Amino acid sequence: MSSTALNEHLESADAALPDVAYSGAERIAIWAVLVLIATIVTGLVLANEAVWDEGLKPIVWDPIVKDAGVAGDAGYSPQNTAIYTGSMLVCVVILQALFRRVNVPCDDRMTVALVVWVCLAPVLRVLEDADFFTSEMDVLFISPLIHLHLAAWLIFIAVISQWFAGQWDGATTDRQENKIRVALLPILMITLLFHWGFLYQPAYIGHDAIGFFWILLGAIASFIVLIAVLLKTRNWPAMTRGMLSFGSAAVVLGLGHWAQFLATPWAQESSRVLETTPIWPLFVVLGLPALVCVVLYTSGIEDLRQLKLCGHEAGVLPEGVRLTTWEDAGDLVKAHPVSLLSKKGLLATPMVLAMVFGQLCDGFATMVGIDSFGYGEKHPVSNEVILLGGRINDFVGIEYGEGAWFFTAVKITLIGAIVWLFTEMRVEQRQRHLRLLIVLAVLIVGLAPGLRDIGRLTLGV
Repeated sequence: MSSTALNEHLESADAALPDVAYSGAERIAIWAVLVLIATIVTGLVLANEAVWDEGLKPIVWDPIVKDAGVAGDAGYSPQNTAIYTGSMLVCVVILQALFRRVNVPCDDRMTVALVVWVCLAPVLRVLEDADFFTSEMDVLFISPLIHLHLAAWLIFIAVISQWFAGQWDGATTDRQENKIRVALLPILMITLLFHWGFLYQPAYIGHDAIGFFWILLGAIASFIVLIAVLLKTRNWPAMTRGMLSFGSAAVVLGLGHWAQFLATPWAQESSRVLETTPIWPLFVVLGLPALVCVVLYTSGIEDLRQLKLCGHEAGVLPEGVRLTTWEDAGDLVKAHPVSLLSKKGLLATPMVLAMVFGQLCDGFATMVGIDSFGYGEKHPVSNEVILLGGRINDFVGIEYGEGAWFFTAVKITLIGAIVWLFTEMRVEQRQRHLRLLIVLAVLIVGLAPGLRDIGRLTLGV
């Protein structure tokens, strides 16, 4: 009876906007950004000194150059922090609308692929911290340019993967699968070779004492990983398949250079010398978040499986249903699978697990790096939290560390609130891209710096 009443309620209400249509807020955001870009370009042409020399350059560009220099680790200011944060939020709103309109895949597979690309950023950033790249290339690996730089690679891989093999999406026969492999493997391998040649090979000339055993082993392993991932992702969309294969291979290629640094450290401009390779931070920074994720996955996987068997996605309303329609249904939706199973099911999804792991990784890495190894904090807001923790230490009488434990406590509270919000939140089908890009933003400010911190600790740079 309740199921019939719910169906009647949903069918009688207005359907959600189609995916190809922009909402009013999306139109406003798109036009506002276009106007802002036009204004900045006009200012750069007509009043370059005021807009660039006295405006953007000291706030945005100079810190990037300073961070890429010998001293490195230039701090963020409140001004550029606000610019980066605002730009990220605007990009989330605009890109989700564009991705939805062109029907970019938006599922757990895409989440996994994007997580791999987020991991690639700290792999390259740690090599920059170790002064591996040439001075001309350094700026490509400094935030926020590193994310824009990798976004260009990601978009290129996504486009060529879709272009060469997208016509066979949904393939069911071995013949069609072979066509996909023949189309994707050569172009991805050639691109990976170019990636190696463009980013890494110029740096070899500047390091006379560098060894090549682990570099070559990492390069060989990267091509093997590319092939293996492509073979193991049968029935995935071509775009997601190419992104995951190339991203995984690029991560392995970078880690090969990490291993080479541990084996034969090259001279650094900062004159830092690798004395020890601490291992215990890995168990704290990676192990504890992993244990938490195992608990979350175990508690939610059964509900997630049941939800998928019912033909629904965790936290996503049925096709064509507006959020207001769903909320107006009241008690009628309580027995629906989306209401019954989404709360726990979301705990086992890659998006929630990645956010939890990333934020906890960042929190523990900051605590270990600052309190145990004497590193500092670059971000002004995070630094204020740590300073508050230091004042708490002084008040209580704790002599160990600088108070970074309080930053970890804030991170734990923050990710707890985010997970609660996600388990309670329901989105329309057309809002799935928005949810995914929000997750990506959280990963960029959580997982990426956390992995960078543990990478620096491991390499001693």
